[in-house]
Amino acid sequence: MKTTYIIILTFISICAQSQILGSKLDKKTLALGEVGTYKIYISDLQGKDVQSAPKNQLLPFHFEVLKDSISKQQDFYERTVEFQIFDEGKFSIPALDFKIGNRLYHTIPYELDVINTAQKGDQINDIMKNKQVKLDVKDYWAMYKWYVLGALILIALIFAIWYIVRYAKRRKSSPMVMTNQTLKDLEKLRKKKYIENGDYRLFYVELIDISRHFITKQYKIPADVLLTDDLIDVMKLNNVISSENEKIIENVFQRGDLVKFAKTFPDQPSMQKDFDDVKEFVKRSSKDLEAEQLRTGV
Repeated sequence: MKTTYIIILTFISICAQSQILGSKLDKKTLALGEVGTYKIYISDLQGKDVQSAPKNQLLPFHFEVLKDSISKQQDFYERTVEFQIFDEGKFSIPALDFKIGNRLYHTIPYELDVINTAQKGDQINDIMKNKQVKLDVKDYWAMYKWYVLGALILIALIFAIWYIVRYAKRRKSSPMVMTNQTLKDLEKLRKKKYIENGDYRLFYVELIDISRHFITKQYKIPADVLLTDDLIDVMKLNNVISSENEKIIENVFQRGDLVKFAKTFPDQPSMQKDFDDVKEFVKRSSKDLEAEQLRTGV
């Protein structure tokens, strides 16, 4: 009697310390592509670790796993796998290994059939002929409005860039801009003190260079490439520069040539007068251009 009692207590103790591993397959027959569910659960876990195949790798090759989720609590473990099979035939889920703590457990194997439920001659109703839809102006506008607006914006942008570039060029080549720039060049020449130092050669070289550049840009006369006599003839022929200004250019350029070839040695008052005359010529150039516009209408 005592021995029987001990055996019963030992069996109860073993059962109390053991875990229950179970599994369930919701369907034994599946259609092609139909979703099946396979569950493994462990009860009375007692907080032990559970080791099994990695996620999405529990089932054999032909099983297309859709979802593989694991839920684990202190005394309960559950793993749910949803799958599909896209081949007809018989397939098996073998006994799977689950290590609980230090002990290895095995699930029971399953067999399932996958069948093709479509029958020969079945009508397929989900394919329809193309339907002709009549579109009106609003429909075309809704489809292409962004392309039209984009093209208009691009055209406006090109026009704006063209206008800005043209306006900038016009401003840069306008008579007042050229006049102001030449006056600045003359002021730089004055600050070099060639007149005060009696350096007449450098003074006339730079004064004539500034004058030639100004005439070329302001009056469109190629003064930078013409000799003095030729330049005087062209000015008189074109009649663009007033006679008063022509006389100044003629006197200053001829004196500059004489200085260049050491045929004259101007004093400080003569140099100062030529400088002031050229400066006044530059300032009065706008009047020459206004008179030319009135004469030609351009």
